[in-house]
Amino acid sequence: MSGGLPLVVTRPEPGNSATIGRAAALGLDARAMPLFAAHPIDWALPAPTNYDALLLTSAQAVRLAGVQLAELAALPVHAVGEATANAARAAGLTVVQTGTADGQALLDAMASEKIGRILWLCGRERSEFDPRGALLDPRACYGVEPAEPPGDWAEVIAAPAVLLAHSARAARRIGDLVGASRGHLALVAISPAVAAAAGAGWAEQVAAAAPTDAAMLALAHALCHKGGK
Repeated sequence: MSGGLPLVVTRPEPGNSATIGRAAALGLDARAMPLFAAHPIDWALPAPTNYDALLLTSAQAVRLAGVQLAELAALPVHAVGEATANAARAAGLTVVQTGTADGQALLDAMASEKIGRILWLCGRERSEFDPRGALLDPRACYGVEPAEPPGDWAEVIAAPAVLLAHSARAARRIGDLVGASRGHLALVAISPAVAAAAGAGWAEQVAAAAPTDAAMLALAHALCHKGGK
């Protein structure tokens, strides 16, 4: 049976439903409130032979890259997080490394392996990374646009609740929508950088030790039941 404070899941689909399912399995009162929607965009497929590796920082890139993704099957994949790695494997790609932190940490590891030419399938809005001397070629294959908050958004955040932020962009939008009156709300971020993007003033503000749903939901579980007492 679910209990404690409501858990607000703001990430776009299909990740939203996946997180809701995991949260419900933990007995949490999870609310699906996606604040963004992802969609494919046109992109040019470069010659795979020009690269030594394929970098994936989001499962959305795998889901929305389209039929051209199959042309990159010969490139070894370096993925951030198990969800992205699993999506790549399901698409027939070969994952050789799964990062447990963020894109920069994975690029640092790739630099230590002397990987010089990296193709990065990413979103139109993306983080800036230091390739550490490597050639990093970002190719945007999807876009993520803000979506209108669900109708019960205002009602839910007016009372104590726990919100999940899966990206810096999401954290900033959550902060903007909530405004300055956030002292009754808790925020769980996927990384310290994402937590910082949300700004200050939250009742609780914590960052996951690893960029995974499991790590975020472990923190959320504690906060939901702490606040619900």
